[in-house]
Amino acid sequence: MAQTWPARTITAIVPFAAGSGADVVARIAMEEVSRQLGQAIVIENRGGAGGTLGSNIVAKAAPDGYTILATGALATADAIYPKKPYDTLRDFTPVIPLGQQPLVLVTAPSKNLNSVGELIAAAKARPGALNFASAGIGSASHFAAERFRAGAGFDAQHIPFRGAAEALTDVLAGRSEFFFLPLAPALPLVTEGKLVALTVSTASRASALPQVPSIAELGFAKAAYDFWVGLFLPAKAPRDVVDRWHRATEAALQMPAVQARLAAVGVEPMPMTPDGFSAFFRAEVEMHIQLVKLANIVAQQ
Repeated sequence: MAQTWPARTITAIVPFAAGSGADVVARIAMEEVSRQLGQAIVIENRGGAGGTLGSNIVAKAAPDGYTILATGALATADAIYPKKPYDTLRDFTPVIPLGQQPLVLVTAPSKNLNSVGELIAAAKARPGALNFASAGIGSASHFAAERFRAGAGFDAQHIPFRGAAEALTDVLAGRSEFFFLPLAPALPLVTEGKLVALTVSTASRASALPQVPSIAELGFAKAAYDFWVGLFLPAKAPRDVVDRWHRATEAALQMPAVQARLAAVGVEPMPMTPDGFSAFFRAEVEMHIQLVKLANIVAQQ
């Protein structure tokens, strides 16, 4: 099949809104993957329900390599949506990670919270009074905030939105105190002074925001959370097509121009084979299930 594939336009589903972290990473990578494969790749944003709506489209698609999913939220679905319309571990074939990037803990300048210490102190002074926005229940921004909240030992009210853009609007307006925003959309707003960056969610500092401390160096190593994006085909996709996708994407990610664009938005490489990515993915699914139990997150119907 790989000798004749691809013979027509490919659809890449991003199960979050345009401009989201997953969308930015996918668009950078897919532009070059399209050239590697010699076919157009159309990106469709199908947001909603923490990424499960768009993921379901791919789960139900023909396993012919012409529909692919670009997300990291698939690893959170079992933890949040026990009654979702697909089986996370059986209905997808992990192909390759596109990269990982920190999430940035941001707040509006009007809140006068200039450090993680000040945010924690404010939250503990008024238990449950502070709001934190997310791109939706089960999104990376939600889980990063829950890991931070649990690690720092304070209560806050979760305000979920249908996407990062709506959550960001709420934070900029000062209605929510904080938000873990992917580094790509956070960078220009932090640079322009429209948002204050308090920490990044990873174990080490982000090269794109070297002045901002990592959450681990602030003493919350167990609160570290990596936001990653990977490619998934429907289950039963032919192995030769999976391998072709992997080779084309790996070649695209090694192009200097692609690496430079990804680095500019803080994305670090995650080189893995399909089998290695599959093992990593299964471990991520289990980690999120345990996090839901630790943070007492209510599963969605």
